[in-house]
Amino acid sequence: MSQTTPFAAAFAEANLPGAVGLIVDRGGVRHAEVLGHADLASGVPMQLDTVCQIASMTKALVSTGAMQLVEQGRLELDADVGALLPELANPQVLTGFDADGKPQLRPATRAITLRHLLTHTAGLGYFFVHPEVLQYFNAVGMPMPGSRASVTMPLMFDPGERWEYSVATDWVGLAIEAATGERLNDYLNANLFEPLGMTSTAFRETLPADAARVHVRAGETLSPVDIYLGGGEFDGGGGGITSTAPDYAQFVRMVLNGGELEGKRVLSTATIAEMSRNQVAPLRAGYMGSAMPQLAAPYDTFPDQHTGWGLGFLINPEKGPNGRSPGSLAWAGIFNSYYWIDPVAGLGGVFVSQLQPFGDKGALACFGALEAMAYA
Repeated sequence: MSQTTPFAAAFAEANLPGAVGLIVDRGGVRHAEVLGHADLASGVPMQLDTVCQIASMTKALVSTGAMQLVEQGRLELDADVGALLPELANPQVLTGFDADGKPQLRPATRAITLRHLLTHTAGLGYFFVHPEVLQYFNAVGMPMPGSRASVTMPLMFDPGERWEYSVATDWVGLAIEAATGERLNDYLNANLFEPLGMTSTAFRETLPADAARVHVRAGETLSPVDIYLGGGEFDGGGGGITSTAPDYAQFVRMVLNGGELEGKRVLSTATIAEMSRNQVAPLRAGYMGSAMPQLAAPYDTFPDQHTGWGLGFLINPEKGPNGRSPGSLAWAGIFNSYYWIDPVAGLGGVFVSQLQPFGDKGALACFGALEAMAYA
């Protein structure tokens, strides 16, 4: 009789539709577990290779693509990115709204750089995180989701002054396109996905019919909904990729191996080290507020730590409660998917589910159980 794992026990308590958990080290997969359903309405079970929307887990992949171009001298970390992206040239800072609700703006004190974009210190925001961004779009007209206009906004502060989670990585993807003349999906497929064997990872025009459905939690009731973050007017570098847990685990292992996987090098060890270094001190990174709690509640991975941010990753400066070493890398996707990369221990993990709102306590408990198993 097989013994229930802590991950399975946490899943049973969490009332999730379905989940995949993977633990990896530099050499391969240590543990894989698949639970529940890809679609509760049809009863289709979740599979190890079920395609899911990884949402903001896209950001680390796009950041990696940008750093490849930095290595090649085709992008610069500290140059004015407005030369490549006219919408970001001569940025304006939102100072408030007049009596009629019209946005009030002033010129920013400095230019936006690629480093600002990669570290979420450019001054940009998210309409679902920042009330002032939501108010701005309500004032000027809410743009179509997935449009370039949806990531075009004034800054909330001068570049480099604060850390705020934002659409910045969408602009990183657009910078890749401007520097290469290629569609973001084509560039990443040739330079990252194919070398790492991530055969199910892509920006797709439509969600595959056999992909997992997103479910919405209302109390204890889970209801599948038709929502897709891809298929917009551009390849959304902030959250448009669909992938699988095993594919993403390949990326995690590449980082653990210093930029190389199974003989294929995609980044130098020096670049991986730079991406893994806190770039934002003395600022604290990682806290997300909420302007739309039905999508994402306020969230903070390590509320008791002065967390930092590298070139694409959250960094914990102290040991995590489930065993994660100081200096580990992590982030998440809005449909309650999470990953971590621990270069010190040579361990990492990927947890994929399709559930909103983000920050679900049950999903976080499952992810925590998976992580604790890795260090047991």
